[in-house]
Amino acid sequence: MPCPLLRGVIALGMCWTLPNTLLGVLAGCVGFMFGARMRWQRRELALVVRCWPWGGGALTLGNVIVHTGERLDTPCFTYAHRAGRGVEPPVSLADHERAHVYQYLLLGPLFLPLYLLCGGVSVRNPFERAADRYAQSGYGWWPWAGRD
Repeated sequence: MPCPLLRGVIALGMCWTLPNTLLGVLAGCVGFMFGARMRWQRRELALVVRCWPWGGGALTLGNVIVHTGERLDTPCFTYAHRAGRGVEPPVSLADHERAHVYQYLLLGPLFLPLYLLCGGVSVRNPFERAADRYAQSGYGWWPWAGRD
């Protein structure tokens, strides 16, 4: 269990990103009507919506992770691997998406505009590279923490 100060910082971050989280909850409720299942996962600091009936992969909106699979803790390839920039071992999708939750906690409503300005869903996006870095090592979830 994190210390009281860390819990307080997390609570402030959750309030700061609440508009994004509400979008995620709305998406989860729509998916729920079509068979998706929802459960709070403390490790991810997120409501996890699994078995999302549309698309493929995962999407984080504030403190909500929407994904199409049965389990979030499943292997996935990094963006660099998918773009053909080397062969890397798969990483945990849960770890990758948790990095995005941390990014949302810090950036709140600024996350989505910054994410889109940085290239959206792309290997060039520092948010995605940082999430991959975090999934590989457990460190470096901040997009501008270091060089890739």
